[in-house]
Amino acid sequence: MNLDPALARRRLDDALDGVAVTFRGMTARAQEVQCECHWGSAEELALLKVPDVELEPDLLRRTWDAPDWDDHGAVLRRILPQFSRALVGGLVEPLFDMGMVGLSFARGHWQQWPAQQNAAVRAFLHAWLAHSLAEADPVVPAYEVFAMCAEASGTLDPWLTAWEAQDHPVAGRHLAQAVSQWGSDLLRDELPWVAWYWDDKEARCTELAAWLASHAPPRLRALDVPEELLHQVRLIGLTGDARWDDPHWPDGLY
Repeated sequence: MNLDPALARRRLDDALDGVAVTFRGMTARAQEVQCECHWGSAEELALLKVPDVELEPDLLRRTWDAPDWDDHGAVLRRILPQFSRALVGGLVEPLFDMGMVGLSFARGHWQQWPAQQNAAVRAFLHAWLAHSLAEADPVVPAYEVFAMCAEASGTLDPWLTAWEAQDHPVAGRHLAQAVSQWGSDLLRDELPWVAWYWDDKEARCTELAAWLASHAPPRLRALDVPEELLHQVRLIGLTGDARWDDPHWPDGLY
């Protein structure tokens, strides 16, 4: 499938509108508290208890990033209309990678929210990944959006399926970029993004490596990528001595 970039953008805009409508008027709980020493002032906290007031970028960052809200779900719902647009606009810069943003969604347990709210978040995540795969130069790299979606949902399956369905050169180039970015971590049998909440990281790493090893080679060959990148994908699909003893094992990688 080759998703037209204009259609992908329209789908994303519709999803953003859906988030805005669904979460309009939401607030943090009246009894929500935060540490003034480490998070911010009482005046800033009070803003989260007033609906639909735009937050300054730094306050937005501190709000989604804080791990210790009493009701993280309510706080996330309060900021989602602004937060989702900031994400798409490339205005959110986590300390490490976009996996940290996904952790914020996971902390909010959005998949347990009422059906309309759940559906709005899911539509946004799918539309954002589809848009990033259709755009030649997305504001946020597709591999970062993928990591965010995986962490937010606690699964790789729907996002791997979405990427596999985009069988066109642009999505293929994003796949090449992902291999380049993820390769060293996967060769160490580590997930290539912040993944603090998963108890089965090893299994997820194996799942991602197996998908890349089976799905990426024909896509990358069609793009005439450097031979070394193809060897990297091949190595990702190997295990144990077969990987480490391979003549193309990268020097200095342990």
